[in-house]
Amino acid sequence: MIYLGIATVLCILLYFGWKFTARNAYESARYTVIESSGPFEIREYPDLMLVSTDSKAQPVDQDGRFMRLFRYIDGANQQEQKVSMTTPVFMDPENKLSDGQMSFVIPQQTEVQGIPVPTGENVRIQQREGGRFAVYRFSGRMNQTTTAQAEKKLRDWMKHKGLNQSGSFESAGYDPPWTPGPFRRNEVLIRLEQAVDTTSND
Repeated sequence: MIYLGIATVLCILLYFGWKFTARNAYESARYTVIESSGPFEIREYPDLMLVSTDSKAQPVDQDGRFMRLFRYIDGANQQEQKVSMTTPVFMDPENKLSDGQMSFVIPQQTEVQGIPVPTGENVRIQQREGGRFAVYRFSGRMNQTTTAQAEKKLRDWMKHKGLNQSGSFESAGYDPPWTPGPFRRNEVLIRLEQAVDTTSND
């Protein structure tokens, strides 16, 4: 019983140690939840400033996109300024017209003070236009298979709700690579058509 109690305490300490050094330790992209139904949400996002790069996706430990962005926030910019890490990491899928894009969100304080200019090749600052998104949240390891399954669930939910897509599909990851699968927060997002306000002031 004593060993069981010690093991339980250690597990609790490890869990909260992970919790407060993983995604909860970082500023996260702000949004407003319009509607929630289990793992599904409709969210309103403001405009967000991103640092982005693109190339063919690789395994996590070989993904040049992540390292290019990490070097930027570690000081590879004209101001040689470190930029705080944020969540999530947004990813646009590869298609026939473009390679997959990966983006970090610029912290609000850095945006106000002035965004450092990238010096790395194929690293740029861009704006992610605000708007309304349908979102599906899931755990586990995010890969091509799990992302495709999540996208199908989101599209089925959108069809059931009568929601229309107006922009491309994207995914978002909130955790560092060492986070265990069951504790990971992953999302797929699809931009929605904005409802037209037909009300009149007359």
